[in-house]
Amino acid sequence: MTHNIIIKICGIRDARTLEAIIAAGADMVGFVHFGKSPRHLSLVEIGTLVVQARGRIQSVVLLVDPDDELVGQVKKLAPDIIQLHGHESPKRVEQIRFQSGIETMKALPIGGPEDILAIRDYLGVADRLLLDAKPPKEAKRPGGLGAVFDWSLLKALDGQVEYMLSGGLNPANVAAAINKVWPVGVDVSSGVEKAPGEKDIDMISSFIANARHST
Repeated sequence: MTHNIIIKICGIRDARTLEAIIAAGADMVGFVHFGKSPRHLSLVEIGTLVVQARGRIQSVVLLVDPDDELVGQVKKLAPDIIQLHGHESPKRVEQIRFQSGIETMKALPIGGPEDILAIRDYLGVADRLLLDAKPPKEAKRPGGLGAVFDWSLLKALDGQVEYMLSGGLNPANVAAAINKVWPVGVDVSSGVEKAPGEKDIDMISSFIANARHST
């Protein structure tokens, strides 16, 4: 059985890999602008890739606690989506959404039941929600760490909240994740890499195939 699940490959850094994930059938591609990430790109580099992606795959620019100036700069690049992966409050997400005029995706860290309760504060504020594993306190970046969280926590949402799932997904476990919690989409970064920031095309193809044919 083939599922119409949204598949996002995040942390793409070059034109060749972008072409490969388009050919493999991904729905979204993520470009990271965060200096502490091994997948970081300058805005100039992101702008070039956004143009390459336009009309072929949805482009997502990942930012961490951006100020108004950075939001304005990203607006000029005209990606399809801005992903907010920091500590942005619901009010701040709403401000960024209004300022940019661009669809927003808010990543929310999940580590325990209290994090599930916080999800509802963002409903109707962000256009999309991305549920990711909560990073350890000593982590230097908020995502792309390859950590899985307890998916059973999501049962508390009772099917009433649409979200994309992230956090430690890879070709081996993506089908099980989809079958367990039925997200509207899945997002992967480190789970399809042979080294930090270096994507593996075969792993990407396997991830997409396994996600599409989960049963």
